[in-house]
Amino acid sequence: QVQLEESGGGLAQGGGSLRLSCVASGGVFSLHTMGWFRHAPGKEREFVAGVSWNGNGESYGDSVEGRFTISRVNAENTVYLQMNNLKPEDTAVYYCVARASYSGTYFPGNPNDWDSWGQGTLVTVSS
Repeated sequence: QVQLEESGGGLAQGGGSLRLSCVASGGVFSLHTMGWFRHAPGKEREFVAGVSWNGNGESYGDSVEGRFTISRVNAENTVYLQMNNLKPEDTAVYYCVARASYSGTYFPGNPNDWDSWGQGTLVTVSS
């Protein structure tokens, strides 16, 4: 399975921006659907965003639609999450995830349907 390592988390004020990065290794990156989940204290893991193998299809959770943008650069084995207009409720550990699939239009909301997880990067948003 592909190994994933996130970076870019930190502290931001409400209305600010952060960009998360995820570098993959140990697999064929271009054959994987990529995504982001987040896990806030006291809550279940939540689907944030997904991007298809070729970067042409995207999906977003309702809570981040219009504020976050996912993208990937296959030549760099990297997926990004640009987070704008951050809110305190965005505070969570953000995880990069991968799923092997030839179909680029399926982005499971169930965490168990993703094959690989990074260790997470903490995003804290103050009010």
